[in-house]
Amino acid sequence: MTEPPLPRITLLLPSLAAGGVGRSMLHLAEAFRAAGHPVDLVLCCAEGPYLSEVPAGVQIVALRRQSGLSARLQLARLDPGGITAMARPALLAWRPAPVQPYLADLAHYLDRVRPAALVAAKTPTNLLALWARRLSGVETRVVVSERAQLSQSISMNRKWRWRHIAPLVARTYSWADEIAAVSDGVADDLAAVTGLPRDSITTVYNPVVTPELAALAAEAAPHPWLEEGGAPVIVAAGRLVPQKNFPLLLRAFARLRQQRPARLLIFGEGPKRSELEALAGSLGIGNDLAMPGFVANPYAAFARASLFVLSSEYEGLPNVLIEAMACGCPVVSTDCPSGPLEILQGGRWGELVPPNDSEALSAAMLRTLDAPLPRDTLRARGGEFSLENSARHYLELLFPN
Repeated sequence: MTEPPLPRITLLLPSLAAGGVGRSMLHLAEAFRAAGHPVDLVLCCAEGPYLSEVPAGVQIVALRRQSGLSARLQLARLDPGGITAMARPALLAWRPAPVQPYLADLAHYLDRVRPAALVAAKTPTNLLALWARRLSGVETRVVVSERAQLSQSISMNRKWRWRHIAPLVARTYSWADEIAAVSDGVADDLAAVTGLPRDSITTVYNPVVTPELAALAAEAAPHPWLEEGGAPVIVAAGRLVPQKNFPLLLRAFARLRQQRPARLLIFGEGPKRSELEALAGSLGIGNDLAMPGFVANPYAAFARASLFVLSSEYEGLPNVLIEAMACGCPVVSTDCPSGPLEILQGGRWGELVPPNDSEALSAAMLRTLDAPLPRDTLRARGGEFSLENSARHYLELLFPN
């Protein structure tokens, strides 16, 4: 007798823009598909550098945008009792969340396809998923996934609507079947900011380490410095945005260069490129710094580098720190909220330094270059954040029975 098909799972994202969220959701899609589930990847905008990396068998669904006014009217009718919470972040905001105009088409998709379960990621998309389910009236099980500390998103974002989002998150997330957070720090913060019960939030680490990682790490290096030998090469990776605090890294590297030869590679692209290049020039490190932009396979760099540095102001669970360790690269990180403390277990697997302290960061970088942990030890720790473990936890939330 033919076995009945497994339930369909939908993953919802704004786009496949570069970054840890898109990559981790693609990993989940691959794992769910390999387990036999039909998988739809629903995107508000079907664009981004990871679009070419969608796993075979995963169906891409591109949503259609409606007018902003229509979306606001639908929201107002959707939850009359929540008008106050919705007003400033969604109904009256001059520039509401870019995903908001996709509400009607997402609700239409849910009504037409009726997936058994849906996983959303990032605060605005989580809200969209819950609104669309209520609008469609379907019984799709919804798991929302918080990827960064909400308090940091509110304080660091200049958009007016973010100042008033906490009550809306508190009200709307209560409709979710499960709330997942990528670290205990993110979960603690979400509960504190919104008043949601802490025991209603489950920590599920990102699916960072995949079976393909070792093969990718063995591919050709993405920059000649990694093949030349000589001075040690320090790497970092992330969008060139304030959150990643690459100016701190440049200042720490300039201090380090006063004591020993070294080179610094920063992989990633973003709006702060020109400012970082100007700072490098003023610090006199331009000849020892390269910023090649976005690379599809940073693992080949991590596997060959002498050191990886995370200099962020804040994170949720920094995938890139785990990826570097899984490639055997020694690491140093700021003890920013949140994630590095959990990943490095208080400094057991790499030094933690206070945020915005270039002297402390430089000293930790020097110590790690002089006395790195064994690469096999680091690979083993990184491997604990595996795709297998994360996918299993998500499936337990999606299908608890």
